[in-house]
Amino acid sequence: MTEYLIAFNDEWVPELTDEQFRKAATAARALRAEMKAAGVLIFTGGLDDAAPVCSVDASSGTPVFTDGPFVETKEHLGGFAVVDVADEEAARLWAGKIAVACGWPQEVRRFRFAGAPGTGTA
Repeated sequence: MTEYLIAFNDEWVPELTDEQFRKAATAARALRAEMKAAGVLIFTGGLDDAAPVCSVDASSGTPVFTDGPFVETKEHLGGFAVVDVADEEAARLWAGKIAVACGWPQEVRRFRFAGAPGTGTA
C-alpha cells in the first residue's frame, strides 16, 4: 500500500451559505465513515484558520520561532486527508469523492518513502 496526501488550499473553498456548508459537512462525515470502513483512511482534518500560526527555522543550528506562515502567499493549507491505498488510481478515486462531498478542488500527492524503514513513518 502507498500513502497519499489529499489536500486543499483555503483559497479554493467557495463562499458557502450556512445551508450549503451543512450539506457539505454531512457529505464529508458520510465519506469519512466510508473511508474508515474501506480501511484506507489514516487521518483527516481541517485546519483552524483562527488559531495562531508559527514558523520555525533551525538553519542556524538553533530553532527560531516566528509568528505567521513562512511563505509569502495567500495560499495555505486548509485541510487534508492521508490515505493508504494500492496506487495512484485509488488515491484519485478517493480525492474525487472528497471533492464531490466538499464541493471544492483537492490535490493528490504521494508521500516520499512512505512506510520505508528508517523514515519515521509506519
